[in-house]
Amino acid sequence: MKNRAVIALLVAFVLALPALAQTSSSSQDQTTASQPAQNSSSSDQNATGTSATGKPLQPPAREGFWGRVNPFARKKYVQRQTQPIRDRLNELDELTASNSKMIKDTDARAQQGIQLASSKANEADQHAIDAGNKAQMAQQTATQATTRLTTVEQVVGNIDQYKATNQTEIRFRPGQAVLSKNAKAALDDLATPLKSQRGYIIEVQGFSSGRGQAAISNSQKMADSVVRYLVLNHEIPVYRIYVVGMGNAPVPSTSTEQQGTTTAKRTSGGRVEVSLMKNDLEQLATTNTAPATQQQR
Repeated sequence: MKNRAVIALLVAFVLALPALAQTSSSSQDQTTASQPAQNSSSSDQNATGTSATGKPLQPPAREGFWGRVNPFARKKYVQRQTQPIRDRLNELDELTASNSKMIKDTDARAQQGIQLASSKANEADQHAIDAGNKAQMAQQTATQATTRLTTVEQVVGNIDQYKATNQTEIRFRPGQAVLSKNAKAALDDLATPLKSQRGYIIEVQGFSSGRGQAAISNSQKMADSVVRYLVLNHEIPVYRIYVVGMGNAPVPSTSTEQQGTTTAKRTSGGRVEVSLMKNDLEQLATTNTAPATQQQR
């Protein structure tokens, strides 16, 4: 009988435990419900004041029948207890996202500033290089202009100074003024290169044997035949040809070094001396063409 009584007491005690737990939890819920404003204000302080001051969250001061962990706690109670933690985590996430965005914006602005400064520096360098090239070209142009001006001054100063560059002698038979094949070939060699040249004159001097006016007339006829061939066959302008009938005038011969004097000899037969004379005008044309070719390159 005693054993049965003990067993009955144990069973009654076990069955009474849930009722006691329910009573404790209900009393705790009532206490919590009676102070909603205080709990909400305290939770708001934990959510905001904690983030502002940086203090850690404080655990609830009240302990129930089961201590800090109540195995029979309801879902709403758990939510109310964990709400400050969730609020703190959400706030930390927002702060982290805001800081990340600010860092990205600052980095983007810094990169834009660096790129803009680099582009401005490159543009300034390019302008400096262009200015240097233009200055160098201007210096070259000034040097060329100075050189050309000097050349032009020399040419203008020596425009009437002609120098003999080529000389040909045409032989005629006595009493005739007809050009032979050899004479025509010699004149062709002299006149062919003159088609593309300028700044030259041709001096034609006729010499004839005999005396007086007859010799001068014969020498003039031989010189005229040479001029006629140059004008008709090679289109040499007449204003570039100077004709002189010398007759039987003495011609200076080679000097004698021993005596230091110059002897003169008279012409035997008929002959015409054709001399090509040039000034510096051709050199000026070459100088003007060279800078134009360099500028095209």
